[in-house]
Amino acid sequence: MKNIITATYLGGPTVILEVGGLRLMTDPTLDPAGAAFPTPEKPMYWKLDGPAIQDVGRIDVVLLSHDQHGDNLDRAGRELLKRVPKTLTTNIAAERLGGTAIGLSPWENIVLPTPEGDVLTITSTPARHGPAGIEPITGDVTGFLLSLSGNTPIEIYLTGDKVFYDGVQEVAQKFRPQYVFIFAGAAKPRGPFNLTMGTNDALDTASAFPESKIIPVHYEGWSHYTENKEVLQQSFATLGIADQILFLPPGVPTALPG
Repeated sequence: MKNIITATYLGGPTVILEVGGLRLMTDPTLDPAGAAFPTPEKPMYWKLDGPAIQDVGRIDVVLLSHDQHGDNLDRAGRELLKRVPKTLTTNIAAERLGGTAIGLSPWENIVLPTPEGDVLTITSTPARHGPAGIEPITGDVTGFLLSLSGNTPIEIYLTGDKVFYDGVQEVAQKFRPQYVFIFAGAAKPRGPFNLTMGTNDALDTASAFPESKIIPVHYEGWSHYTENKEVLQQSFATLGIADQILFLPPGVPTALPG
């Protein structure tokens, strides 16, 4: 029997992944539209849309790229963490969050048995939240590589909030994911540079993973995202790889076969 992972896009960076009977959520942003967050250089950035689903149900594991920005962990997301058995994140975020948060260093992994009898290995992957030298400003971030065992193994790469850099190439050298979730939107909450993937980063990622479906998240629903779905679609179409990009309909469970 083939493994099938189901992905439900809630908006922003937030996706529910159903994997072997486990329910995982990426970067929980569950506040309603209008929720605002301050930054040092600007008064604030804010949510344009609430989550596509209000009742997210049981969540077994949260995959949190970082805790320091509201568009990756908002107020309702923080409340959710109090009810979740495991939150995997960076070491510094785990220290700040406490509770059930578990910090992982790059390339460190955790192995989870699934209710359906398979094994899910979650590996922390390197990430850089903007241009070289940005780390003292934006702080630590991480991505995740999910490897599900079974008759038809499946791998999924979640980039987390990052731009394209040599850390992405390192992941491409070690893994062959069928699906790559990119945190896109060319976010600019502070300063003139992107803190997440713009179209060039997205295209470079597609080139690094030529056999993978590229699934954008983090491109709509917040005021500081500067590139949308149409820009990504046009860019991939211009290079003749329109069939490599896949957009998930908000709120609708979508099967991702192995």
